[in-house]
This record gives sequence, C-alpha cells and structure tokens, in this order.
Amino acid sequence: MQVISSFAAAAIPLLGPILTQRWGMTPESIGYVSAVVSVGICWFLACGGPMLDHHGPIRALQLGLIFVAVGLLLLSQSFGLVGLVGALLVGLGLAPNTPAGSQLLMRTAPPRHRTLVFSIKQAGVPLGGTIAGLVVAPLVLGLGFVGAVWTIVAIILLCIVLVQPFQRSLDAEKGPRNRAWARLFLSPSSLSRSARVLNSHPSLPMLTALGVSFSITQASITAFTATYMVTQHGKTLAQAGHYIAVLLAASTVARIFFGWLADRMGGGLLLLSLLALGAGSAIMLLVSSTTASPWMVYGCMALVGATSMGWNGVHMAELARVAPPTLIGDVTSGASLFGFVGSICGPLVFAIVASRTGSFEWPFLLVAGQLAAFGLFALGRQFKRPA
Repeated sequence: MQVISSFAAAAIPLLGPILTQRWGMTPESIGYVSAVVSVGICWFLACGGPMLDHHGPIRALQLGLIFVAVGLLLLSQSFGLVGLVGALLVGLGLAPNTPAGSQLLMRTAPPRHRTLVFSIKQAGVPLGGTIAGLVVAPLVLGLGFVGAVWTIVAIILLCIVLVQPFQRSLDAEKGPRNRAWARLFLSPSSLSRSARVLNSHPSLPMLTALGVSFSITQASITAFTATYMVTQHGKTLAQAGHYIAVLLAASTVARIFFGWLADRMGGGLLLLSLLALGAGSAIMLLVSSTTASPWMVYGCMALVGATSMGWNGVHMAELARVAPPTLIGDVTSGASLFGFVGSICGPLVFAIVASRTGSFEWPFLLVAGQLAAFGLFALGRQFKRPA
C-alpha cells in the first residue's frame, strides 16, 4: 500500500505539463497543486487521529487510497478549481500511510526485526516514485492522458481489494471508537493535541526535532540537486537525471540496511544522531566535489542519498518504540506533521538564501550545518541521559 500510494503521488508532477495545459495555466502552476496536496497531508496528520482509532489502520489506509483515486479523477478534469479540490483529496489520502502503517507494524512486526520491517515499508516511498518515473510516460503515450489516469486509478482500486481479506484480522485491535471522528477532523483542538502527545516520553521531543532537521535536508536535496548540477555545473538534463536516480537508489537500499543495523544496535536514536553527522559531512563533500570526475560525483550522490534519505524507517520505528502503546498513531502523526512543515519551509529558506547569495553552495552548506548540529546535540544528550 505504501508503494502504490507513493506511485500515485509521484504521478502527479509527471503529469503536470498536461494538467496545466488542460487548465489553461502556465507550467509552473503545478506548484499550486503540490502546495494543496501538502495542505491535505498536514490536515490529516493534525486531525486524523480519531478517524484512525475509529476505523483501524487497514480501513484507514483503504479509505485513504479511495481519496487518492477520487482526487486523481478530479485532477484530470478540465477545470483548475476542481483540480485543486482533487489535490486536497490526494493529500488527505496519502497522509494515513505514516500513522496507520506505524500502528500496524508496531503490533505485528517481530520485535527483533521491527526497525528492519519499518525501513522496508519506508523504502516503498522511493520505490513507488521510481516505478512512476518508469511507467507514467509510456502509459500516456500508449493510452493517452485519460487512459493513463484511469489505469493508475484501477491499480489503486485493485490494491484496496487485495488487502480486504486481511482487514478484519488486522483491524481487530482498534483505538477508542468515536463516532464524532468526522467533527474532530474539523476541530482546531486536534492540532494542539498533536503537539501535546509529543511530550509523552522524554525522547520524543528530540526525535521530533531530528525528524524536522532531516526533513528540511531531504526536501532541499530532492528539490534543488538536479537544478544545481545543470545550472551551476553545466551538466545535461540526462546527466542530472542519472545523478538523481543514484541518489534515490542509494536511499532505497540504505533504508533497509539502516533498519537492520538499528535492530542490531538495540535502538534508533544513536544511529539517527550518527546519520545526521554523516549526512552533513556527505553534503559538504558533494559541494566540494562537483568539479571532480563523474565517478566521484556519483559516489558522493550515493553517500548523500544513503545518509540524508535513509533515516525514515529508523525514525518511524523509534517513534513507535518509545510512544505509549495507545498513542502510537498520534505520536507518529504529530512528529510527521512537524517534519512535513520542515519539508515545506526548508526549500523556501533554501531558495531565499540562494537568490540572495547568487549561489547554491551556501544554502547547501547551511542545510548540512543545521543537520550536523542537531546530530551532535542529540549525540551529546545521549551521553548525559539514557534514552
């Protein structure tokens, strides 16, 4: 379900030029769609806890995929306003993956392999994006725009049907049933609750802060690396695409490996701290090596991808491990909400610094420095007080 959700989400920017043309808007207007999708994700992460408790994780994931399917159909219409409503539904549908997945895996994954299982699940994010990059364009060429959208929707609906046989058993342990979940979904008090639950364990504020720092870094690396290589180092678009492919492939493998390693270490906070230091160093190395041989640049890309994007599964598993059992969904939702805000604000600050300095090097170094500083601080805290 994670792979299918990520596949559907990645299809939207790939279809962006066609969508904006149908709406009679400029190509860069696809940014409005991304922003509205982000609003939908944040909305669910802030207020969707009662819905998750009421329906259970599998049903919440199924409902989320239904929202994504309907949202894609609305996006494909010829009216921009209808498309933005569809983008909001897509965001609301993508968001349950983090809290529902964490709740489900914490309950079912064997404790000695739990972080590995979380990391395999999180590896579905870049995997889904990679699949979309490979198949969306051929679908449009072979079936046309409408046919491609309906094919994606059909894949989503098939996924919903395939998991139905597991729904009853996996949703047997629900949270407190609350028939007022729809009203709470619109309540501002749900947002404050998302912040309060992050104080339910001494390690949660530090884990949340590390997640925000990693999110800032990951979003900035994803958003600007290709443009940086093309505009400031004369790489072709194809070369930049190869660099990004290496970045994502390394992150996919790293998520699984670091999940395995965290299980061997007995916890994830120490590994996250070391990864933060490593990622900061790797980004600095990349910035200083862009004029080196192509193989050196590929190696730096792989190192940056592994360290700055391989953290998600370990982070989710550690949040779930230290959270009170009845608050796992709420804790992962709250931490993801703050992380997602970081992933929105990070690229904005990056762009401002780049425009003021006329260079991408300074904002890359700023991003690397803040992550390394958080890693060093978290590492020092662990020597003072056990997690």
